[in-house]
Amino acid sequence: MKKLLIFTAFLSFSLLSFSQNRTLPKVDLKTLDNNTFNTSDFDNDGKPIVISFWATWCKPCIKELNNIAEVYEDWQDETGVKVIAISIDDARNMSKVKPKVNALLWDYEVYCDPNGDLKRAMGVGSVPHTFLLNENKEIVYQHTGYKDGDEYDLFEKIEVLSK
Repeated sequence: MKKLLIFTAFLSFSLLSFSQNRTLPKVDLKTLDNNTFNTSDFDNDGKPIVISFWATWCKPCIKELNNIAEVYEDWQDETGVKVIAISIDDARNMSKVKPKVNALLWDYEVYCDPNGDLKRAMGVGSVPHTFLLNENKEIVYQHTGYKDGDEYDLFEKIEVLSK
């Protein structure tokens, strides 16, 4: 009986903790010019922020971010959302990120997480992995993988936050 009571209490606490929004961890990243930037400095004047983890070798990641790029200006006009792309390419491959971003003409803030610190802190196991943050930089939605049309589901959630 005592074990059942302890298990029930643990399960209740776990569910309560899981249901609360997690805040964006404070981690140092690298800019495309190899300067240090901390995630605590992410700002969008209280409007939603999308954080998309990607890699230069990940075709679904690039497809997702390219599809968002096509509608990003409209999204910004309608909701004020900001998209931040975080490359998980390691230190050996970090030099490939800036040329890739320049070739793709993304109008996002792009940072590198060469040591995987933010990736680990946010529980990212595979890419693409996309997070939506509210005005308090709390994670209110996330999804992994990409299939055509996922960006429209994401935008619906962005619209709800921006009202």
